[in-house]
Amino acid sequence: MPRVRELNQNEMPAEFADRLKEIFGDNGLKNGTLTGTPGNWWTIWARVPGILKAFSAYSYRDAPLDPQLRELALIRTGYVRGSQFVFSQHCKGGRRVGLSDEKIEAIPYWNIAKVFSDAERAVLAYVDAMMLEDGRVHDKVFEALKAHLSEEEILILSYQVNMYSLHAVTGRALRLEYDDVPERIVEIPVPSTQKVQNWLSTSWAKGG
Repeated sequence: MPRVRELNQNEMPAEFADRLKEIFGDNGLKNGTLTGTPGNWWTIWARVPGILKAFSAYSYRDAPLDPQLRELALIRTGYVRGSQFVFSQHCKGGRRVGLSDEKIEAIPYWNIAKVFSDAERAVLAYVDAMMLEDGRVHDKVFEALKAHLSEEEILILSYQVNMYSLHAVTGRALRLEYDDVPERIVEIPVPSTQKVQNWLSTSWAKGG
């Protein structure tokens, strides 16, 4: 379950009433959002309304950037940051703006896929440089990006990718939405058989 307590219906800030109705519909907070997510991203961040307002201060839907390029970038951001929530939600967002299933499916292995345009490949390469190389963008990658996007569009893209990286990493840290999963990198217990115990006691197994 999430690591921070959610606000209940009566605790939610009044200024978010219209936004919450848009997200959750008329069924209340306990039944999840209209898109099928648990909805605890909203009920937890509402504990600090100023931050929740900041997330919506610059609407990505209204930004002057090709929506298909935007969703392509955000799907890839969710994938490389290991966030099931960001990845899954923006796969849906990509379809809404006309991104084909063929392209959505290929985003995890975009660098060997043949379905992307030069502009899309430049955007995906830029996302990878920001997310996987901590912003160490090669001149050739930036040159390719500038061949397709204006400087204003590059600024918007950079902002949005980093914003959704924040969502992805925070969602995993707080175990929100689809990222509410247990740690999978754990030691697997050794079977408690006599043969295995004898092997563990040998000098070879101990590194001697």
